[in-house]
Amino acid sequence: MSSPCVSHQQQVRLRLRAASRLPAPDTASFAPPAPRRLRVAHAAMSAKAPLGVAPAEEGAGTPGQQAVLGQMVEDAAVWCAVHGLVVGDRANQRSGTVPGVGLVHAPFSLLPARFPASFFNQACELAPIFNELVDRVSLDGEFLQAALSRQVLNSIHWILLVNSGLSFSNFRTKQVDEFTSRLLEIHDKMMSINKKEDIRLGLHRSDYMLDSETNSLLQIELNTIASSFPGLGSLVSELHRTLLKQYGKVLGLDPKRIPQNWAATQFAEALGRAWAEYNNDSAVVLMVVQPEERNMYDQYCLVNHLKESYPFLSITYGVATIRKTLAQVEAQGQVLTDGTLVVDGRTVAVVYFRAGYAPTDYPSEAEWRARLLMEQSSAVKCPSIAYHLVGTKKIQQELAKPNVLERFLDNKDDIAKLRKSFAGLWSLDNEEIVRSAIQKPNLFVLKPQREGGGNNIYGQDLQDTLIKLQKEQGEALAAYILMQRIFPKASLTPLVRGGDCFEDLTISELGIYGAYLRNRDKVILNNQSGYLMRTKVSSSNEGGVAAGFAVLDSVLLTDELGITLCDEYGNLPLIVDGEGRLFGLAWEGVCFEQAWACAVSSTAFAAKLAAMLSATPQTDKLTWAAFGGAYDF
Repeated sequence: MSSPCVSHQQQVRLRLRAASRLPAPDTASFAPPAPRRLRVAHAAMSAKAPLGVAPAEEGAGTPGQQAVLGQMVEDAAVWCAVHGLVVGDRANQRSGTVPGVGLVHAPFSLLPARFPASFFNQACELAPIFNELVDRVSLDGEFLQAALSRQVLNSIHWILLVNSGLSFSNFRTKQVDEFTSRLLEIHDKMMSINKKEDIRLGLHRSDYMLDSETNSLLQIELNTIASSFPGLGSLVSELHRTLLKQYGKVLGLDPKRIPQNWAATQFAEALGRAWAEYNNDSAVVLMVVQPEERNMYDQYCLVNHLKESYPFLSITYGVATIRKTLAQVEAQGQVLTDGTLVVDGRTVAVVYFRAGYAPTDYPSEAEWRARLLMEQSSAVKCPSIAYHLVGTKKIQQELAKPNVLERFLDNKDDIAKLRKSFAGLWSLDNEEIVRSAIQKPNLFVLKPQREGGGNNIYGQDLQDTLIKLQKEQGEALAAYILMQRIFPKASLTPLVRGGDCFEDLTISELGIYGAYLRNRDKVILNNQSGYLMRTKVSSSNEGGVAAGFAVLDSVLLTDELGITLCDEYGNLPLIVDGEGRLFGLAWEGVCFEQAWACAVSSTAFAAKLAAMLSATPQTDKLTWAAFGGAYDF
């Protein structure tokens, strides 16, 4: 053991080795075949890398493990082709419109992401609570109108104040607010005619990250419309399980630690049960899709499951599905006098939206007429316009305010569990919050009312946007919310895209699916329904797979057993500023000069460490250690 005053570079290497997805098992007796196809690119971090993330200097794993990864790439690509883990190739113009043309495997991580079991279970436990919350908030039309109308009116006021033309940022804000305003108009029309949704179906996904600063699971957003990848997400979990059954021993990874993922079948079951509640055997499920959809095979996973027989529905044949764009619904659809929705001559029992969540889905008035037509019908909507509005960023921020959850939920334990998962969320009518975000932009994310990847604003762009909007009568800020930026730990990960494997420093985002079905006072389903893990290069701010920012991944559950090493008085490592003042508890970033001055001898430290490890059961499952000094081994 060397002196406690180690270099930062040495610490980085130690930290990256510990964070790698590959352990270091004994592979001396294993002689793997040479890789047939593997291109590994050690990507250097860009200047826009997140704070606290260092560049990867070494690859993960031993040479034997690296050779195994090469063979795994080919095996995984074949598995994807055979089992339908595919998307449309952007290079082929017909791949988004003609099924079976221009297929390429979906981008994926070659190895599953390590994730603490306790946090995974916490996220799963929250799913039914969020399901119930969405349903109850959706019934409070006045709350939705009041919260979202303030945003729209403030932004319209700001637009009227600006007479010198619209910049790009201004145009985007106006576009977002017009979109929210149109949704509110439909919702208001349904309220004015006292339209009731007796059968309510929600297929949700709540997204989380593990924050390394607070060691807590924090929610990023709650998706209530077009929650994507239940099909492909289930498949990538099975892909990883298959790979680890073959290669897990040499890699030191147990396939049994990948949790079962039934998202596709459980979403299909929820759609099937909603169809059954509608009680018309000749009716169909209408899937509303975009005109060009390269992620259509994720959607077809659900279609295929619906075609199967369902004993719980007391039927021996499948449920038929038709796919239509909003424009096609407008051209081919009608609502009969009894409220029945008919599209292309077929009675529709359930409308399942996989489009309609973004302004670009409504290029003309025809699409808006289609949305209104479906809302006016008696078909089950997934989601209804009210469920859709509950999933907006503004409502997420409103629900995080003190005493608001109590308006909708009675169980104090459930309220506490939800609140524990909330990140910091703020509206922008508070000058102090805006000023803090301008001064420390790397601690915030500016989020508009938009779904899909590529919309959030970070760092210098966030600062520039806030300053510019303040100068231009910044009431347009009401179209956004500010969110606490989450800092997850990074790990070296082999990523596969287009048949090539490259290694980079990545962070992951866990999505938990939830299915909720209610018919008046009877709750038929309220389940956690599988999961989605997405992994992205840590230098990328956005995380959408379909938008090209991330890859599909799965979960490898880890035990949590750790030790904290400190001085004899129990003091933990502290960060000290230039004047010697303590200003924060830290697990890394120790002041080396102070550590050198106060450190115990290497002999004493080694003796204490050996005694602790010998007294600790299951030390082979140790997953973390915190040091009261900086030691190099």
